[in-house]
Amino acid sequence: MNRRDFLTTATAASCTLALSGCNESNRQAIDHSKHPQKSDIGEKNININRNKKTTIKIATSWPANFPIMGVGVDRFAQRAKDVSGGLLDVKIYPKNTLVPDLAVFDACSSGQIDAFHSGPYYWKGKNSAFSLYSGIPFGFSMEEINSWMLFGDGLSLWREQYAKYNLYPFMGGNTNIQMGGWFRKKIDSIKDMQGLKMRIPGLGGEVFSKMGVNSVLLPAGEIYTALERGVIDATEWVGPALDIKMGFYKVAPYYYSGWHEPGSILELTFNKQFWDNLSNEHKCMIELAANEMNSHMAYEFHMQNIHALKELKDLHITIHQFPNDVIEAAKKALEEVLDSLSRENSDFEKVYKSIQGHLELSKEWSDVSLKHFINIR
Repeated sequence: MNRRDFLTTATAASCTLALSGCNESNRQAIDHSKHPQKSDIGEKNININRNKKTTIKIATSWPANFPIMGVGVDRFAQRAKDVSGGLLDVKIYPKNTLVPDLAVFDACSSGQIDAFHSGPYYWKGKNSAFSLYSGIPFGFSMEEINSWMLFGDGLSLWREQYAKYNLYPFMGGNTNIQMGGWFRKKIDSIKDMQGLKMRIPGLGGEVFSKMGVNSVLLPAGEIYTALERGVIDATEWVGPALDIKMGFYKVAPYYYSGWHEPGSILELTFNKQFWDNLSNEHKCMIELAANEMNSHMAYEFHMQNIHALKELKDLHITIHQFPNDVIEAAKKALEEVLDSLSRENSDFEKVYKSIQGHLELSKEWSDVSLKHFINIR
């Protein structure tokens, strides 16, 4: 065999070996145990809780069997039980059965309960920055706030600040865009907002207050009666799916599109000491079930809202938009609220700065993609 024939034969043999190595039947699985990855937890991933049952007591801010939110937490509990083979026994306590609905933060912080399901903006009295983790008026959509939380600074900032209260939070659902509320009288201009008494929480409530509205916070069970008796003139709640079940359309027929909560996050938050003492495999199971709950709840809100909107139309409920002068006044009021809270609280300033950076980039992308698509769809 001459040199040229030898090289040709050798090259062909090499190609044959390379191709056979790419064939599915010859592919070798990678043994990751021989290529250990660095652990974020800083400890060996040992199944120290194998065959040991762990009970988790979770209190919520919602009534038993409350649509979407309450049912979503129940689904999380079942999912955690299923993926753990029954070793995670999650017990759900609806509002006021173990602790009052708005006492879950303190109860969890002190270790009275292991975890709670609620909304971060309810705790703005503890730290005004907490309201930002629910979202901001004219701010993040559901998709945008989730991306900031998971791949921006959101989740790390949230956990850093909650740690001061012995708490460890997860995203626990998203209401998707909320409606602007139910009003007993039609809003034709900003003048019609002056002196109105309205049930509205969070930063949205502070913005409405700047616009001349008397913002109040009422438990869910008291809102309808307060509207019916004229104790309040308006209320926001969530969106068609939950609003129609509350019957607000019977006593406040003017329904408005929203801007104050475009993608509000709910939370599943654990007592940090309890969380730290869980085994790594149980932490992973809980995180998987929580992530599933977070996405499922957002999609269920969308699904139920589109059907509930049809029901409202069948009831001859017209969807109104706030007049332009109300929108402009709201944007100006928001700037004043954000500026004031940033000057008063370094935590708020830090979180809002992170939100600003992410939101500006996101708006540029949404304008050339989603906004364009919706306009031409």
